This record gives sequence, C-alpha cells and structure tokens, in this order.
Amino acid sequence: MDRTTSAQDVVKAVRDADFPAGKDELVDAAKRAGASHDVVAALRGMPRESYANREEVARSVRVAPDSDLGLSEAQRAEQARKGGRPGQSQHLREVPKPPVQDELEP
Repeated sequence: MDRTTSAQDVVKAVRDADFPAGKDELVDAAKRAGASHDVVAALRGMPRESYANREEVARSVRVAPDSDLGLSEAQRAEQARKGGRPGQSQHLREVPKPPVQDELEP
C-alpha cells in the first residue's frame, strides 16, 4: 500500500460529518474539510454502507495498521497494555503522552 494516510487522518477529516452517514457523504465532508487526496481516496475505497460514527469509519477504511508513525515504541507498547473497547484495533486506541513530555510543556 503506497498511501501515506492514517486512520487518525481519516477520522480528523470526517469530524464535522453528520452521522449516520454514507460513503458519499463522508467523502464530501472530507473534501470540505480540506483533506488530502490520500484521505479522500481511502474513504472512496470503503464499502458502500451507512456508518454510525467515526469509529466505524476508522475500522472500515483501509490503511496500514502501522501507518500512525511518529509514536515511540513505548507509546505503542502502552497502547497494547491499556486495552480498548472490544473490536478496537490497537493502533486506534488512545495514545498516552510520555511522562517527560509533561515536564517539557509550559
């Protein structure tokens, strides 16, 4: 897969969509939000059905599971330990901030 988008990018692009929404409505919402070509292409590749919320969209869009690069090994390990809702992919779970980041922020 040559796409450079992530599930988080897709979720951000459809944050203003009214749910439930179909694929066409989600593509339109992403375009209005100024989403990248890769995000729009990922949305177009989803099955044509109705989605109840952004989490369903994130589970349906095809992106590489490790596409949310930029996370440290420690953050990915913390994602795996924390668990999540049943059926939620590890890469979609909340990412904790490293403790040192709290010290560096004003």
